[in-house]
Formats: sequence, C-alpha cells, structure tokens
Amino acid sequence: MGNPLHLKSLNHISLLCKSLEESIDFYEDVLGFVPIRRPGSFNFDGAWLFGYGIGIHLLQSENPEKMLKKGEINPKDNHISFQCESMAAVEKKLKDMGIQHVRALVEEGGIQVEQLFFHDPDGFMIEICDCDNLPVIPLAGEIAQSCSYLNLERMQQQMQPMVQQQERAI
Repeated sequence: MGNPLHLKSLNHISLLCKSLEESIDFYEDVLGFVPIRRPGSFNFDGAWLFGYGIGIHLLQSENPEKMLKKGEINPKDNHISFQCESMAAVEKKLKDMGIQHVRALVEEGGIQVEQLFFHDPDGFMIEICDCDNLPVIPLAGEIAQSCSYLNLERMQQQMQPMVQQQERAI
C-alpha cells in the first residue's frame, strides 16, 4: 500500500462563498488565517488564506442567491477540523462573537476528546477539538501515532507497552 501518489500533506481546501468579503473576515477574525497573494491569472473572484500549515481558497459564487445555507449544526456532516490548545478559550471566543456552536464528546479507552462544531458564513462546518489526546492506531501492524507531530513521541512511549503485549500474544 504505502504512498502510491507520494503525497506529503494537505495543501488547501476550496470553498464557494456567497460573499467573499464576509468569508475572508470570518476566516481571519475567527480562525486566524492570513490572506496571501493569489495568482493574477485567475479570471474569477476569490481569495487565498493561509494558516496552520494549510490554505483555504475562497471562491466567489457566480450565483450566490442559489447557494443553500445549512442552519442545523450536525457533527456528522462534512467539515474540516482544527486542533487547539484550549477548548475553554475557543468556546469563550465563540460565545463572545455570538457564534452558535454545538459541543460533543468522544471517548475511547478512557481518553476523552472534546469537540466544538460551528458554521462559517456559508454553512460550511468547522470543528475545533483537542484530538491530540486520542492516539491514531493503524488497523494493521504499525505503532500508534498522534494526530500531530507534537505529541508523536509521547504517544509512542505510551503505546509501547501495549505493542509489546500484543507481540507476545501473537
């Protein structure tokens, strides 16, 4: 299996917008993305933003009045997720900004992960979580990893006794 396409990382997500200006403000003010230069050869309105190692490419819809906006926040819908350092700080900021959100909790093997879900101005869902708490454990044979490289070494140290125990059982 490996890496047949030789992928390295997520580069960007691209989102259609009813209002380019409103979406730029949201991704800057709420999520902390920074506008970056966009190639001048494009013949359509848009904006590029960058942060946390990924880009968000906003595209002005040609028919904004026909875009449907989702009202209900459904954690099982399409979304992009960001890890954070403080769930309490995120929730306070969302409340201070008047952004409706839904809380969720995931538990696996005694480890809890908090999640907050909310929409951007066009109804695209954003998740903020402390997902680094939950190990990424491949289904076949490899050692556990963390969602981010920051916690990888800590996770590997915690999982080593479990891997040794599994190897003895085989």
